[in-house]
Formats: sequence, structure tokens, C-alpha cells
Amino acid sequence: MMGLAMGVWTHCKNTLRAFLPRPTHVAALAMVICAATPMDGFASSRIKDIASVEGVRENVLIGYGLAVGLNGTGDSVDDMTFTKESLIAMLERLGINTRDGKVDADNIAAVMVTATLPPFARQGSRIDVTVSAMGDAKSLQGGTLLVTPLIGADGEVYAVAQGQVAIGGFSASGQGQSVVKGVPTAGRIANGGIVEREIPFSLNAMKDVKLALRNPDFTTARRVAQAINAFMGTRAARATDPTTVQLTIPADYSGNVVDIITDVEQLRVEPDQLARVVIDEKSGIIVIGANVRISEVAIAQGNLTIRVTETPQVSQPAPFSTTGTTTTVPRTDIQVNEDKDKRLAIVNDGVSLQELVDGLNALGVGPRDMISILQAIKAAGALHAEIEVM
Repeated sequence: MMGLAMGVWTHCKNTLRAFLPRPTHVAALAMVICAATPMDGFASSRIKDIASVEGVRENVLIGYGLAVGLNGTGDSVDDMTFTKESLIAMLERLGINTRDGKVDADNIAAVMVTATLPPFARQGSRIDVTVSAMGDAKSLQGGTLLVTPLIGADGEVYAVAQGQVAIGGFSASGQGQSVVKGVPTAGRIANGGIVEREIPFSLNAMKDVKLALRNPDFTTARRVAQAINAFMGTRAARATDPTTVQLTIPADYSGNVVDIITDVEQLRVEPDQLARVVIDEKSGIIVIGANVRISEVAIAQGNLTIRVTETPQVSQPAPFSTTGTTTTVPRTDIQVNEDKDKRLAIVNDGVSLQELVDGLNALGVGPRDMISILQAIKAAGALHAEIEVM
């Protein structure tokens, strides 16, 4: 890759030297043109798209609350004990004693509230929250979530949620028919959570930055480190394992880690991938990677189909006969289809992905049979790829 880039640089300078007399002008203009030349043919992905910065991560939050204002579609308070106790406790906090009376409300529902706390979220910033019914509520349409603390894995409260619940479905029913569209028992509150606690993390104080690849691979990690070193002009980055690339902050970027992350994440590399065949047997989906190759192999596919048809016939005595009774006589028809027209097909050695797919399609097999064929080729040692069954 570096040799290819140097070749483009040399070509730019040689082309411009014929038009500009001064070497400094040639070099400057060549740099501008080469910087504007697309390099997608050499590197297809940004580091930003294939790796994340260790420590810059989201955190999940969860809370338990009550949604009120439902139009008779809430929990059955008598059957849902947690809803009843939560309602009584909430009213007591507001100075209303309902312990001695009967509580029967169908406009309230117990809900679980979940949210994701973005990295570096500051106090007062807002986040979206998701509200999901816990009991036997029919719908959360028109409901309002009451103040609900959202806690993290450490048990601390990081946000508080409240607001009008918006759902993406509806339900309607009558005496003889009911209609349900989407999931009316779950909804979202846009900007319904307010961040109350920040997660301390000093990014600019870091001396080393670790990049975590989303798809671990030795080759990709090495290419990322090489791209960073070529950009920095020093050996500041090294791949420590298939997932991690460790970058030592140079002195020029000391105290300003944001700048070096911004520069590094825009660099482009070509990720490598493992030869893999992913199979989802439940839905019959097959995904074959571009690097999958097979050795020469002969494939035959056929099905044994046995069809049994029952056609019972009625047997009656002759007209005006005084003997005999009406009976049902069984009639069974059995047909056997062995697919005798199916023959062996040769799949050549080292074929490409397109040729492999064309060869399998030429056999006239469906996705289900193709799954069995791929597994059989792997068992024969002719498929040079990893098979992952979901």
C-alpha cells in the first residue's frame, strides 16, 4: 500500500514538473492534487468504522415506575400485586393514605424503563427512554410516565425519566373481533430522561489510547497500526492482540487526545476477513464470505419422495336387493419418486464465490438442501472456510 501511494506521489510530481518551473511549486501542487485523489481502491474503511476507543462507551440504565392516564387499558390491580403496592406507596409519599380502603384502578400500569447513557453525558443533558409494560396492561397509549429514577450497574442513580409515552402500535376490540397492530405495550419518550450524574473519565490525561477492533483479526490489527505509524511518522502504534491496537500519545498531542483520535479515526485501511459460511437453519439464510474456496468435488443431490393418497369408495348392494349392506372400501395409492434424473455435478478446484453459487444453483436445490450440501462439503474436507451455524 505504501509503495502504491509513493508511486501515485511520484507520478503527480513528474506530471506537474513539465508545467511548473519551480520545484517547490511542483511539490506543493502535487500534494494538493494527491490529497484530493480518492484512495478508496487502496483502503476501503475508516478506522472509525471498524474500531472503537477503549473507555469511550455507553452505559445501560434501568428503572421501575408507573404509567398513568391509560384509557382503561392498564393493569388489573387486584391481580397484579406489584402494581397495587407501587400505587399505594406512591400515594403515601404524596400524603394520601389508602391502606384502609380498596384500590381498584385500571388506568395505571407498572412499567420497566430502560435507557442508554451516552459517553461523556453531562448533567442536565437529555436522553431517550423506553417504557415497557410488566403486568397485564393491554396498551400504554395515552399514558404518562411518572418520575422514575434510572440506575446503573453500580446501583447509583444516573438519570430521572418522566413524560408522555408514544407507542408505535394500537389495539381495538369488540365482542366478536379484535385487532392489534405493532406492540402497544411498549413505547418511547423522546428526551424523556434527564442526566443527573456524570461518569468521571479524563480523556486528555491519557498517555496511551487503545483501539478495539469490532471484528478481531490479526491482519486487520497490524494494518491499522501500520496506517497510524505511517501517518504519525513514528512507531507510535502497535497491535498487542487481534482486537487491540495500542497508541502512545506523541509529545505533539500531549494534553489534547481529542485531536489525535480525530486524525487517526479518519485514516483508511482495508480490513481482512476470515473465510466463513454463516448458516441460519431456522430461516434457511446462507451468507458466504468472499474468501471462501473449495477443492474439486463431485456433488449429487436427490430426494426420495413417497406420496400416500387415500381415496375411500362406497360399496352398495344391488338395487332392490334384500341382502348386503353399504360399506366403505379403502383405496390406497402409493407413489415413489427417487429423482432418477439427478446426476453428479463437478465443482472445480479453487472456484470463486460467484462460481460456487452458480454451481450450487445449477443443481436446482433450495436453501434447505444447500445447507446440507455445504455441511457435507465441509465434512469431506473440501470447503476451506469456517461454518458458523446460528
